[in-house]
Amino acid sequence: METLAPAPSLFRGNENKRRRRLTSEFAIKAFFGSNAVVAVVVLALITIFLFREGSGFFGQNLTSLRIYRRAGLEFVDLVRVPSEQHAALSRQLNILRLEEMRDTPNPAALQAFDQFATQFSDASDDLNGILADASDQALALRDLLLGGAKETDAGLDGAAPPRKVGLGQGMVALRATGNRFDSVAAAMKGKIEALLASPPVLTNRDAQKSFNRWTSDVRAYLAKLPATSEALRRWDPATPVPVHRAVTSFLFGSNWVTASFWQDWYGIIPLLVGSIMVAFVALLLAVPFGVSAAIYVSEVANATEKRLIKPYIEFISAIPSVVLGFFGIAVVGQAVRAFSQMPFMRWVPFFPISERLNVFTAGCLLALMAVPTIFTLSEDALRNVPRGFKEASYALGANRLQTIVRVLVPTALSGIVSAVLLGLGRVIGETMVVLLCAGNRIAIPDFTQGLGLGSVFQPVHTMTGIIAQEMGEVVRGSIHYRALFMVGLVLFVLTLGINYLAQKIVARYRLSVG
Repeated sequence: METLAPAPSLFRGNENKRRRRLTSEFAIKAFFGSNAVVAVVVLALITIFLFREGSGFFGQNLTSLRIYRRAGLEFVDLVRVPSEQHAALSRQLNILRLEEMRDTPNPAALQAFDQFATQFSDASDDLNGILADASDQALALRDLLLGGAKETDAGLDGAAPPRKVGLGQGMVALRATGNRFDSVAAAMKGKIEALLASPPVLTNRDAQKSFNRWTSDVRAYLAKLPATSEALRRWDPATPVPVHRAVTSFLFGSNWVTASFWQDWYGIIPLLVGSIMVAFVALLLAVPFGVSAAIYVSEVANATEKRLIKPYIEFISAIPSVVLGFFGIAVVGQAVRAFSQMPFMRWVPFFPISERLNVFTAGCLLALMAVPTIFTLSEDALRNVPRGFKEASYALGANRLQTIVRVLVPTALSGIVSAVLLGLGRVIGETMVVLLCAGNRIAIPDFTQGLGLGSVFQPVHTMTGIIAQEMGEVVRGSIHYRALFMVGLVLFVLTLGINYLAQKIVARYRLSVG
């Protein structure tokens, strides 16, 4: 029996369809593949740019540290420490005076206390004089090292030619100024011990307790003066500054001081601590609300509640961050401070607070920004749990709560962890809210206040905030410019580390579940 061959037109039609299908598939692959290539190229360019702009920081920082030592600025700072500590103790006396005046003050007691405070403050006059003289000499030596210091023996008539002061001669003069520290410290110690021998008596019981603690601090301060004298004697400007100091002073330094007439310091610790504290407070508030709302909308709410709750939560992400920052300044920060000043909150050891812009205010606003991300992705993860898991749980006699806690949440945990990490990325990379609401104080909070909880209500600065605040004011290529890029690099590495750790945790959880 003879078979009929297919018509040529049918072959041509199938061939055309196959070609069109191949062409469309190629176009789709090319489109998404090109997007992936563009993303990889952009990420590589950003990484290279960060490394290129920040790589010169450590060399410049090492040069700055070497000049800091060779010019004697380090020597002067050894004298500056006891001077600043004495000034801090004097300021504490002013606070004690305010405590004494809360109740009906005794004029005679106040007069005796004022006389005591004045004499204590005047005890450091000679020490401050040494510090001023040594500072002038060290600044002259630094200018000489930088090639810009010249002194003349002539007056304004210019009779004598300019003569550069030798570095060795200037260092001898600086040493001579520092050698006076021993006699000045001994005299100051004698004056303060004479004052402590006849202290004023305060009528306010709390003020008297504070004064007793202050007395203990003063005795500890006096006990440290011999150690300062020994450090001044052992100090040597010829001691080389190790190369690793340029790195460790940045990674572990607790001071970020820029545009200083004395010495600039670029220590990232206060910025890192501020970023971590704000992110921790934000996640502490956002994760329970976001995940709980996702569970409720996905498994508990009826259709009407879903239509009401879900759009409103997701609408929060459409609010500009600068508007949330203004809201934090005008409403949240003011409300928290007013609440801390309520009479029924006096039992809290760190209340009332004086700063309305602090870690807690910024964390509340960032939590509000992170909730939509955590809510949306967590709900998607819960909805993607196979329906059979839920039906099997109900068939075994579990109620709704047991099904949610023991079946749905563990199964969707990898998606929930991803949602939390994306929320963390939104929080730690946010700039405007922390710039407006965190207080912008470059200092490590006092973790001893209120068992550590008081530090949450203190102002801080963050890595993103410092970049946004200072980048527009620095000179391109300067050490300050490169330090800001190094802060960006640390932020970049921190984000990569968090994502890598999260992937390990999710992978381990999947293996344990499997």
